[in-house]
Amino acid sequence: MNWLIHDYRESDLAAVVHLIDTTAELGQESVFSLAECIGALTSRQPAVVAVHQGVPIGAALASVAGERAWVMRIAISSVWRGRGLASALLVELERRLVAARVGRIAYVLPEEDLLGEGLLNAGYTRQPAVAYFEKVEPSHGPAASLLEDLGGRFLPGDLWGKVAGMEAEKDLIERRVVLPLAEPERAARHGVRPPRAIALFGPPGTGKTTFARGIASKLGWPFVELLPSRLADEGNLAAALRSAFARIAELERVLVFIDEVEEVAPVRTEPVQPGGMHGVTNELLKLIPGFREGDERLLVCATNSIRSLDPAFLRPGRFDYLIPIGTPDAAARSAIWSRYTGGRPDVEVPALVTASELFTPADIEHAARTAAQASFERDLESIGGGAGMQGPPGASTGDYLAAIAQCRPTVTPAMTEEFSADITAHARL
Repeated sequence: MNWLIHDYRESDLAAVVHLIDTTAELGQESVFSLAECIGALTSRQPAVVAVHQGVPIGAALASVAGERAWVMRIAISSVWRGRGLASALLVELERRLVAARVGRIAYVLPEEDLLGEGLLNAGYTRQPAVAYFEKVEPSHGPAASLLEDLGGRFLPGDLWGKVAGMEAEKDLIERRVVLPLAEPERAARHGVRPPRAIALFGPPGTGKTTFARGIASKLGWPFVELLPSRLADEGNLAAALRSAFARIAELERVLVFIDEVEEVAPVRTEPVQPGGMHGVTNELLKLIPGFREGDERLLVCATNSIRSLDPAFLRPGRFDYLIPIGTPDAAARSAIWSRYTGGRPDVEVPALVTASELFTPADIEHAARTAAQASFERDLESIGGGAGMQGPPGASTGDYLAAIAQCRPTVTPAMTEEFSADITAHARL
């Protein structure tokens, strides 16, 4: 991705109007006139602009009327067509519309053009009249209020595609979890029962939360994270869990995520210790069967130490799969580094891969951010000194290697040995 997308600003008007005007003959027509588009922009209707090196290269704008929004135009500079920019603009525009509590998003094309297939892929449904595409967003009635009370939300629809590297884990989760839930009738024809609860385990920072969010994004289900620490603040953790699951049961579909689940389901010790966690673990053990009765519900629990969880909590019948999420291998690290370096040919990705062994995705993100900051500050210093920045813009291989050297890996060799033993003892795929 070589662009940045931001909310429309008044200073963007001339550039956006130019984009709309000059792309009208490139298969980017609209039933809305240029004057109507300008009117929407000047009246502060939702709009986003993509820029590359400070130059606007694309824009998407809409007009909101009640709970319906009309996507008026997606205009992209001709040299940037076919690179995924239209989808990126549409996703960002939809995020603004959902935040404005829009229930339906419509797009009308004057005739079939290249954008029609893209709209279908983005979740829009073509209606019988002309080329009218409509997308129904989550309701904003009582269910939305309940979701908001639970701290839940609908996530952007592109998170699954943004999971870089970790292809083996991603493929496994997609086949075992996502597809049976997304295609329940097809799964039923083959005797496949979609999972209702899974546990992800592995060292900290390996992407367990990212996978949980990606599953919700791929399914289009609301994402509710139950934080043990926040529930404990209510005084009685077992009662708080019971109350939360009772409210969740009112949602038609939902992905519930509990991170660091060992805080609420640790191994129970005998004899029972006063003030111990027996009651909390027992409560959760009773709640899971009821949760599993819903056809469009998925419980995802994550833990850094699966051996610290109570064995009864993990047995078949409660959790369908126990999936290990480890540190990325060389191929995965290469994919992650390529994403952060933007595929620039002047950056030696193989050198970064070698230097970042045992790095988690979070470690790589931190190192990439550190390198980018170093490059940014060097650029500012060159401007202050009156000299232009030397070499191509962005962090160099040296910047990345220096950042890697400064980063202390989250995972130690001892942790990887423990993780390997846990895979043998606990994984259920």
